[in-house]
Amino acid sequence: MCSMKNILILFAHPRYEKSRVNKALLEGIHGQDGITVNDLYEIYPDFNIDTAREQELLLAHQIIVWHYPLFQYGPPAMITQWMDLVLEHGWVHDAGGNRLEDKQIFATITSGGSRESYSHSGFNRHTMPELLFPLKQTAHLCRMTWLPPYVVQGTYCLTDEMLADYGEQYRQVLVRLAQSPPLKLFKGYDFLNDWIADVNRKKQP
Repeated sequence: MCSMKNILILFAHPRYEKSRVNKALLEGIHGQDGITVNDLYEIYPDFNIDTAREQELLLAHQIIVWHYPLFQYGPPAMITQWMDLVLEHGWVHDAGGNRLEDKQIFATITSGGSRESYSHSGFNRHTMPELLFPLKQTAHLCRMTWLPPYVVQGTYCLTDEMLADYGEQYRQVLVRLAQSPPLKLFKGYDFLNDWIADVNRKKQP
């Protein structure tokens, strides 16, 4: 039997104290074995990122998660700062840069806009996977395996019960990913939400 994979969540929210949604997601995985939550804004309030520390964390985990709220169709500044300093030339890409090769990575995104608004015919004109292309390409540059995102949308309309459900679903996604499911199982899914929902439906008698 294969061992469980360790998961590193690179959490970046500049106003976490005001976020009901992200609090619910992190509460859903609180105390879960094998999951490390690396709160970047809490650890680096001055944006002075400890590159060596972050690289050691990356090497110690097999699944990496960029977890953040969507701001102006992109990640908060901390994620960009982290990528610029940590994903160094020669360490993760170009000659000799293979330290993260074959590790899995995906994004966990929260957005005020609904899923319907993130479509070609919707207000935002693009789908969420399309807006995440820069992260997907960064993962490719680092020779990592990109997985579909986990996305919570329409956040302003979510009740406390719905938030708790999302927290539990997020936990289920991470626990299942840690068990190394075959990559072919994700084919055809735009979101890990849909994948885990199908997994749970198939488990029902």
